[in-house]
Amino acid sequence: MVQASLKAVLEPIFEADFQPCSYGFRPNRRAHDAIAEVQFFATHGYTWVLEADIKACFDEISHTALMARLRARIKDKRVCALVKAFLKSGVMTATGDREETLTGTPQGGILSPLLANVALSALDDHFARRWQQEMGTDGQRAKRRRNGQGNWKLIRFADDFVVMVAGQRHHAEALREEVTAVLAPLGLRLAPEKTCVVHIDEGFDFLSFTIRRQRKRGTQKYYVYTKPSRKAIQAVKDKVKARTYRSTRHMALDEVITSLNRLLAGWANYFRYGVSKAVFSAIDSLAGGRIMRWLRRKYKRGRNRIGMPELRRRFCDKGWRFAWNGVAFTGASSVTVSRYRYRGNQIPTPWTSRPAAAPTGG
Repeated sequence: MVQASLKAVLEPIFEADFQPCSYGFRPNRRAHDAIAEVQFFATHGYTWVLEADIKACFDEISHTALMARLRARIKDKRVCALVKAFLKSGVMTATGDREETLTGTPQGGILSPLLANVALSALDDHFARRWQQEMGTDGQRAKRRRNGQGNWKLIRFADDFVVMVAGQRHHAEALREEVTAVLAPLGLRLAPEKTCVVHIDEGFDFLSFTIRRQRKRGTQKYYVYTKPSRKAIQAVKDKVKARTYRSTRHMALDEVITSLNRLLAGWANYFRYGVSKAVFSAIDSLAGGRIMRWLRRKYKRGRNRIGMPELRRRFCDKGWRFAWNGVAFTGASSVTVSRYRYRGNQIPTPWTSRPAAAPTGG
């Protein structure tokens, strides 16, 4: 309750200063806005991507650096002392012992996402300052291109971020050291094995989506496509298998179908803004096959499993759609795939009214 009250006080103050390139754990913003911005810049010449990963971000944020950024904006010492007390409160281990927290923000705390954004806003401010001073207008960006320099833009969602670069590979490689220098005072560092530079034609994963530029089938035109990543697809497949495993055979069919419908509809609602129709159909096909095998094992007679004609007659309503007690399997395909509207810098905030122009990708 105290953390929620603190968040209600602190959030409006820091939201007035946060940069538009930050999308995680902020009001009126979501992961799809970050994906849409990546797609926007990728279609406007920003074809090199610095895909970065901060090593143990929420565990290693320096309390000293975080409190310094907090005190620069909050002058009430009682509020600052309360925030510091939460940071230093420690965690309870599995054995029941208290373990001190010398760095990091307590994961799961109501206030933690805001505090992480306060710390990582140092990265946002650095790149926003470079953009405004050196790349803020079409003329500035054109001049940099003529001089063989690159242009770039940061997009961040919590501790996941990418830097979109218009230029050559070496321009993106050079930004790795720049990011490292900005993160060092915060006690953070990049994970070398997960930080790399890729071209948009190679594709990369960001916020569980795979973003890649490809030729549209039957044409010579290239478009930037967003699809569910392989890791996200495998994760939902594993959950489907777990809910149709032998340990669930004591459940009624309508309970299993309801459980799968909720799982797949929730998963599909996140991935509906992408090229996901074929993926949804494949997931539903897998789930249908799992239900079929689950039924044949549940209702087998001795060593003989129930036959397919009887299975369809007893447990399907329309064709091969499984249904029981008025509950039908709808799966991921029940969610309509659509295009997400790119909002740029026009996302409204509850507390600020400063107008901001949508970025141009020249």
